[in-house]
Amino acid sequence: MSANIHFIGVPQQHAELPGADAIGFKAWNLARMAAIGLRVPPAFVLGTRHCAEAARLASSAAAGSASAGSTAHLPAGAHQLPEAVRGAWPGAMRALEQATGRRFGDSVRPLLVSVRSGAPVSMPGMMDTLLDIGLAETTLPGLLRLTGNPRLVWDAWRRLIASYGEVVMGLDAAVFERELLGLAADGDDRALDWDGLRQLASRSLAAYRSAAREPFPQDVNEQLERAIAAVYASWNSPRAIEYRRGHGIADAIGTAVTVQAMVFGNAGGASGAGVGFTRDPTTGAPGLWVDFLFNAQGEDVVSGRRSAHGHAALAQALPAVWAELEDGADQLEHALGDMQDIEFTVQEGKLWWLQTRNGKRTPLAAARIALDLCDAGVIDRAEALKRCEGFDESRLSIERVIGADGAALAPIAQAATASSGVAIGEIALDAEAARKRVAAGARVVLLRRDAETSDLVALELADGLLTARGARTAHAAVVARQLGKVCLVGCDTLVIDEQRRVITLGAREFAEGEVLTLDGNAGAIYAGAARTVRELDQPLWARLTALRRG
Repeated sequence: MSANIHFIGVPQQHAELPGADAIGFKAWNLARMAAIGLRVPPAFVLGTRHCAEAARLASSAAAGSASAGSTAHLPAGAHQLPEAVRGAWPGAMRALEQATGRRFGDSVRPLLVSVRSGAPVSMPGMMDTLLDIGLAETTLPGLLRLTGNPRLVWDAWRRLIASYGEVVMGLDAAVFERELLGLAADGDDRALDWDGLRQLASRSLAAYRSAAREPFPQDVNEQLERAIAAVYASWNSPRAIEYRRGHGIADAIGTAVTVQAMVFGNAGGASGAGVGFTRDPTTGAPGLWVDFLFNAQGEDVVSGRRSAHGHAALAQALPAVWAELEDGADQLEHALGDMQDIEFTVQEGKLWWLQTRNGKRTPLAAARIALDLCDAGVIDRAEALKRCEGFDESRLSIERVIGADGAALAPIAQAATASSGVAIGEIALDAEAARKRVAAGARVVLLRRDAETSDLVALELADGLLTARGARTAHAAVVARQLGKVCLVGCDTLVIDEQRRVITLGAREFAEGEVLTLDGNAGAIYAGAARTVRELDQPLWARLTALRRG
């Protein structure tokens, strides 16, 4: 097999994998999970060394298209791949077919794949992923016969059309959201039965043709080639560039692309998608901290467009899966030596591991996790000291909301805490409003319908984020935690009227510019500027002091 391809979980391929610099940390950690016996879907990886050439081809084609006056969507040339990649992936796909017993593009036993980005450093949500590549009018009947699940098939088909349109062709997500709202007034596709999803797929195909001015590609090889090129190109998306600038990440390192056999979280009631942490990333408390959506795919959780269940719902509904998840989390911490951020899919009661990486956490959580792992013998004293370097009393203090004379305050709304602390500021509904008020010396809190990574610029300006929808583990919430911002998500009483520039919380209406307090410790929202006090976590400080004294 070509040196341009690397395999994970493919039994007939035994070549030693290169380091994370060559295949990205996502693929590197997939291989490490497979090595310790966790169930990982088979995959092949196209390395980071091709990213710069893929970006050059995309830039050249896009420039040519712009000079010709075409700006409606990404030109076909923008999806060209370096010859080394184009020549390598067909052979790799044959190995993946052998590992799965299915064939890519087959009308009887079709193989579907995901196409995922993965840089040598963690950049959560900054690059693109595509799922369900390989579905077409010729493969739909085969998948229907294989699964016996028409809802799954039509759901996967309409998802592919929309995500391909957005990621590969650069179409506005609203193109496809309008079609969904035409069939489900509340925008919740889970309320649609298989026939409703079939209608949605048909409408989405028509919307795609109208917006892209070409039909959706039915050639699965064309789908895959253009998906790979688009994921490489997402390395140079505005949000990825902004993230690298803000975190001192070199542009030259590039992203790898992992092509992986699909597993389906949208296969029914005993299926779903989950994202979480092996410990609480806000406090460091031990125990799984997971968001889970039944009958959904992973992008539903991390996109920030949906609210998710806490781990209690998963543990109650699928106790065997929960037990396997707990055991796997323990194995990962011992193998990798740190708290992990994990992604997984459950397909008809079977757990599949899709990603692990060191989890982003607050300073308070970082100290407790380091001390707990040291006490458990997972890391040594020197490593624990290194992880707690620079942690003083101020960094291990918690700001808390207090009422007058110690009386409890009455919140006007509640939400799920994704990142703790207290943020007090004027309401800002977008990056432009946040920039103007911060430039004038004000502090702001950003209010959005969804927790999306496209709000990165505004989030960097704001002290906190409050969303009407979204999970605690959505990419934007993870970034908020990394930036040290208070983040509350899934506030179901929050309604934003962007035209009038007002918001409603419960029974109260507020204009943009009025002040709110976001209490990330209690998951509460208060009108106006609440009184606060900072308190040192005394037991944690005592443990850290004892460690430093030896």
